[in-house]
Amino acid sequence: MTDADKTGSVTDFRERPHYTEDNVVTLYDARYVRLYDLQYREGAHYCDASRRTKEELVALKSDGEFRSMLPDAVTIAVVVILPGEEPKLLLNYEYRYPIGQYLLSPIAGLIDSADRDGDNPLVTAAIREIHEECGLVVKPTDKVTVLNPCALSSPGMTDESNAFLCAEIKVEDASKVSQDGAEGTELFAGFELADIAEATRLFETGRDRYGNFFSLATWAVLGYFLREYR
Repeated sequence: MTDADKTGSVTDFRERPHYTEDNVVTLYDARYVRLYDLQYREGAHYCDASRRTKEELVALKSDGEFRSMLPDAVTIAVVVILPGEEPKLLLNYEYRYPIGQYLLSPIAGLIDSADRDGDNPLVTAAIREIHEECGLVVKPTDKVTVLNPCALSSPGMTDESNAFLCAEIKVEDASKVSQDGAEGTELFAGFELADIAEATRLFETGRDRYGNFFSLATWAVLGYFLREYR
């Protein structure tokens, strides 16, 4: 049950669990993933997978902190404008370890500490990831737009969150795209420059050219591209 103000926006949620640090137990702690036990009432527990330290857990944030938090990562619809051609959506084939497959994926990556220290962390992270994952340099004349500042990936299991952005980049030719900047565990196996027809097929079938499924983030980026450029 909720209370709403005159604008119809929710201002309070009744009968929801409230956690304190004393109700949270760390079950597993590694560099990029952690597992927590959230005790939401006596004898009742919920498992939470997170990239965050205990102090930064989303479940422990106040309403104000939740509404103003930075996401864990950025996902970018990179729209490539080649001379004399229709816009194309740039997607990578990136190996995803939990799936055991190369999945057709948007340009994406975690927001690092240097990004967070800047005036516009989401745009700064997006520009950096575009250069690292596909070799393109975002120029002052290119356009980078925040589409969604913080979307929760799978809140039934994890507090992981992503910002969605669009970067419209003018490129002289497709040879400028390079995956040589991969870092750490990142593995790439080529890319797609999807025109409207191919993006439509991908969006409607949910399968790449090999018949494989892809992530919800890929589907969302395809939907945005088709809405804005078709």
